[in-house]
Amino acid sequence: MANNNQKYALISVYNKTDIIDLAKTKEGLEEAAIFIKDLAAKGGSLVVVGTKRQAREMVEEEVKRAQTASSEQADGNLFHITNRWVGGLITNFQEVSKNFKKYADFVTDLQDDEVKARYTKKEIGGWEKEKNKLENLYGGVAKISKPPEALFIIDSHLESLAVNEALAKHIPTVALVDTNADPSVIDYPIPANDDAVGSLKLIVSYIIDAWIEGRKEAELKMKNEELRIKKETEKALKKEEKEITKTTKKATVKTKVSGSKKS
Repeated sequence: MANNNQKYALISVYNKTDIIDLAKTKEGLEEAAIFIKDLAAKGGSLVVVGTKRQAREMVEEEVKRAQTASSEQADGNLFHITNRWVGGLITNFQEVSKNFKKYADFVTDLQDDEVKARYTKKEIGGWEKEKNKLENLYGGVAKISKPPEALFIIDSHLESLAVNEALAKHIPTVALVDTNADPSVIDYPIPANDDAVGSLKLIVSYIIDAWIEGRKEAELKMKNEELRIKKETEKALKKEEKEITKTTKKATVKTKVSGSKKS
């Protein structure tokens, strides 16, 4: 049971059943969504961590939905982990990223017929197995180029390793916090039943919607900035053309005057 002095404590225990205050769930969800939207709008990176059986498929689907809804830039900012937490992703990224490089090399080599022609079927089969193993572990984060700027965690109690790494490096966390977890270690706790599929779907979708909205704001801001730069460039070019035309006319007049005097 959560401690009574915690920010998002249980409101009561009824017939030995822990009861979560849904008003606190709503409050936590809204605060978390504001943070996620702002992170996306600023171009920050997020890893969604959902390794429990009930969450895996929906996390993959929701991340894919966000990547489809946003521009290609989202591919470099939103990631997911659905098998097990990649130990060291935050605290020892340089070492862990070597496995990302290894995975990328296997993918590239297996698509290159010239490379495969130099090896036996048995060796290539070994590559396939190793590639699949690495993809299973790191596929959702294999393209990440630096430690994530935030984590969205499904079940903070189950994903204690991820929480501890984030705490060690002061990485903000958004997490579903059930009655068996400590919300005080999470920056944006969302008190909720993390076993109920319906609850998980509602919360994960809400947070991903916030991400999509933030990305769209960033894209609109970028387009407006590009338009502003284009207009300023066109204005500068027109001004330069006028100056050139003006200078050319002066030079032509001067030449004519000089020719008249000689006559």
